Amino acid sequence: MNSDPTSDPRSITRPDPALLNYYLVVSLFTLVAFPIVFLVAYIRFKTLRYRFDEDGIWMAWGLLFRKEITLTYRRIQDIHVTRNVVHRWLGLSTIDVQTAAGGTGPQMHIEGVREADGLRDFLYERMRGAKGHLEATPREAEPPLATDESLALLRELRGSIDRLADRLDALGGRGGVRS
Repeated sequence: MNSDPTSDPRSITRPDPALLNYYLVVSLFTLVAFPIVFLVAYIRFKTLRYRFDEDGIWMAWGLLFRKEITLTYRRIQDIHVTRNVVHRWLGLSTIDVQTAAGGTGPQMHIEGVREADGLRDFLYERMRGAKGHLEATPREAEPPLATDESLALLRELRGSIDRLADRLDALGGRGGVRS
């Protein structure tokens, strides 16, 4: 991603090139499977795209099996920044964005981030702004409280039901049980 800390997060469209080095180091740990694991990681790196706009976050990757995720700021519940040892060595971070979708893991992993704190703060601002905007919208008018006329009607209905229950009891239809 952009290594300029003053850059606008909305200008981020690709992961930082150091993410490819991260994939290389992690792939080396697989020993014999290295060529396959690195090839898959390389394709992911080359096809990984991000977009941060006014509505939310969009992320896409994949060559044969293309995957796209779009999250609106309103749906975001939490944001986590992760930096393992290799991430710190390369100056990278991963941002995990979680929603209330009910899954056990995050909905989106934003990999290859240089200035994770700035991006996290940007996402928090958008998330809070979207939720505040939602709360600021006018709600539907609450139903009016019961009027004297409707209360009188309800009392009359209750009396009728009680009289029916008494008649059923007298006929033995309810077995003497009163609700």
